[in-house]
Amino acid sequence: MTDWSGVRTWEMLLKKIIWTQLGDIEGKEILDFGSGLGITADYYAQKNDVTAVEISAQRVEDRRQEHQYKQFCGSTEVLKTLPSEAFDVILCHNVLEYAADRDEIMRQFARVLKPDGYLSLVKHNRAGRVMQMVVLLNDFDHANSLLDGNDGMTSEFGEIHYYNDSDISDWCADFEITKKMGIRTFWDLQQNQEIQEDQQWQRKMMDVELRVSDMKEYQDIAFFHHLIIRKCK
Repeated sequence: MTDWSGVRTWEMLLKKIIWTQLGDIEGKEILDFGSGLGITADYYAQKNDVTAVEISAQRVEDRRQEHQYKQFCGSTEVLKTLPSEAFDVILCHNVLEYAADRDEIMRQFARVLKPDGYLSLVKHNRAGRVMQMVVLLNDFDHANSLLDGNDGMTSEFGEIHYYNDSDISDWCADFEITKKMGIRTFWDLQQNQEIQEDQQWQRKMMDVELRVSDMKEYQDIAFFHHLIIRKCK
C-alpha cells in the first residue's frame, strides 16, 4: 500500500489516475525516467523489476523506497549506458517539458524498449493550462502569453517547454501514438481546498476524471495528456 503522507492531493490523484489507466503491470522490466521522489518507482517495484533515473541528487536522496528498485542519478547520459531492448515499459511523466535534448531522449527510449513494449508519456496540455490561468488564477497575462505560443512557468521546475503530440514522431520516427487519455480535467477548477482532503470527494473526482479521459472533447481541455506510445511495426 502506497504511503501518501506528505504528498499533495493533486499529485496523489494524478498518480492514481495514471496507474489506473495503465492497469495491472506485473513481472515486467520497467524504466521510470524522471522518477522524482520515487513514488511511482516504488509502487511498481512491488511486482516488477524497476530501474529509476532522476536528475536531481536531492530527490534521489529523499526518495521513497519501501520496495527494492535500482536508482540512478542523472539523465540522458544514464540512458545511453542501459542495454538495448531491455524494458517492457518506460514511464516518462512530466519530464520532456523541462529537457533540452528531447529528440535524443526519445531515440534512446526507442533503443532500450523491447519490440512489443510501450512508453507511457504524460505531458502538459497548453489549452488546459490556459483554462487554469483564466478560471482558477485570474492570470490573464500568462494566459494570453500561452495563447501567443510562449512557454509557461512553474515555481518548482522553471520553464514549461510545451510540445505537440506530432513532435514525438519528429523526434523519433520509430514511435507512434496508439492511445491518448486526458488527466486533470476538472479538479483544478475546484477552488474549495478543504473538500479536496475529503476521501469521498477524491474517489468521486477520480471516477469522473476516468470516465471522461477517453472523450476527445474533454481531452482538449485537460491539464495533462497521457499517451501510450509503441514502436512502429
